[in-house]
Amino acid sequence: MIRNPILPGFNPDPSICRVGRDYYIATSTFEWYPGVQIHHSTDLVNWTLVARPLNRAALLDMRGNPDSCGVWAPCLSHADGKFWLVYTDVKRLEGDWKDAHNYITTCEAIDGDWTDPWYVNSSGFDPSLFHDEDGRKWFVNMQWNHRAAGTGVNPAHDRFDGIILQEWSPDRGLFGPVKNIYAGTDRGLTEAPHIFRRNGWYYLTTAEGGTGYDHAVTLARSRHIDGPYETHPDKHVMSTQGAPDHPVQRTGHGQYVEAPDGTAWHTYLMGRPLMHDSKPFCATGRETGIARCVWRDDWLYLEDGSLLPPETVDAPVDAAPRGPVVHARFDSLPPEFQWLRTPDPDRLFSIEDGALVLTGRESIGSWFEQSLVARRQEDAAFDASTTLDFAPDCYQQGAGLMTYYNRHKFHGAFVTFEGGQRCLTLMSCNGDWPEGRLDHPIAPVPIPDGPIGLRVEVRGASQQFFWSSGGQEHPLGPARDAYHVSDEGAQGEHASFTGAFVGMMAFDITGRGEKARFSAFSYAPVAIT
Repeated sequence: MIRNPILPGFNPDPSICRVGRDYYIATSTFEWYPGVQIHHSTDLVNWTLVARPLNRAALLDMRGNPDSCGVWAPCLSHADGKFWLVYTDVKRLEGDWKDAHNYITTCEAIDGDWTDPWYVNSSGFDPSLFHDEDGRKWFVNMQWNHRAAGTGVNPAHDRFDGIILQEWSPDRGLFGPVKNIYAGTDRGLTEAPHIFRRNGWYYLTTAEGGTGYDHAVTLARSRHIDGPYETHPDKHVMSTQGAPDHPVQRTGHGQYVEAPDGTAWHTYLMGRPLMHDSKPFCATGRETGIARCVWRDDWLYLEDGSLLPPETVDAPVDAAPRGPVVHARFDSLPPEFQWLRTPDPDRLFSIEDGALVLTGRESIGSWFEQSLVARRQEDAAFDASTTLDFAPDCYQQGAGLMTYYNRHKFHGAFVTFEGGQRCLTLMSCNGDWPEGRLDHPIAPVPIPDGPIGLRVEVRGASQQFFWSSGGQEHPLGPARDAYHVSDEGAQGEHASFTGAFVGMMAFDITGRGEKARFSAFSYAPVAIT
């Protein structure tokens, strides 16, 4: 059966399209590089990462982008014999302004070299492209309102100033009138527009209620692409608002797709909350789920008639259980790993003789060049480990294993240099926003020369680091609080849009670029009984 999430770990804002019997889902990557993840499936059960198309500076350069900016809400479609990818590069998050630049790129093969992009507009985020039956193409996005309260079209959240539509072509760009086609419902925060056509109706899917526990999938329809649009009789197709015990939460922001046999499906953003001091938190971030739907009176509903998205869905095949992922040596960068912001990874890392070699660059808090190579946390409980060879000569150099959300939310075990000797330190930022002050819970621990092992055990809300040398393993300091490495920690879910990562990091704020050699890495899910 299908068990949600189908894309575990940080994989939000799923845009799905079908080409023949092949399904593709594109998800947001925010400040992580390369931009946009695209997964492929033939059965809606088993998914494989096949592309990260925004992989060069002409397509994406996020140096200087704040946390949770960068690539928001891609839209993937197929028309005219090629794939079309619409994406936003957000340069500012806080305050009244949003600098959100929207682009389109194409490629004939999903894993090929995508074209240099067309710049489209910057009037708002969550853009998408609809290819109509007559060959015309229509661009939609939410419109951002930076003005004073009461100046927008939706009284609930007037910063989200409706969904705007305009015709677009590769030759002419945007042309013709701009029309605000949908103001949204009283849930507000109306965003993530996708248009599809069925039985003579144009359907407009949006997300509402924000990315937290009030999130929802909203549907409207019209006989004409530019409206007027009438809202679904139930307003929403999916929402877990008011159902705090449901195992799937924070559902919204998805897209409709029809299978070759005519069955109806809808992807959705979701979270799997754990509890921390009676507060829910999503350790694995914003993930992707899918639900089977039915049509009644030309309106879409979940198969069971409720608004609650399913945890499991019957499917023709089973998904194989995920086992540990072990990289005993690095012959190339494994596909699950990414880095932050820069299109110039050669300045951050290299593969040398079976090892991942990180060049120490700027601090953990930098928005420009961080030598952090990491993978998504996909499980509530897991073990991750690495082997490190590093010879620092001052306390401004460090390398190690860390769990990371953003510059305000991380924990890490680092080899550094204190008191005339090599040592280990434990360093955290416990959601201290905006200052980003560090917590050093232990005194430096002297360690012998040579490679050492580093490991972290993550068990729900607890993270414990260990180090090993000469076959002996030792705990490193007290357990760390995983709540701080989650959406809900510190700023809260409306300012943290990604998910937790675990990986290898090196910094050298002397500017000398000291190198750290990581010769192995493993990630192993652990069942919680």
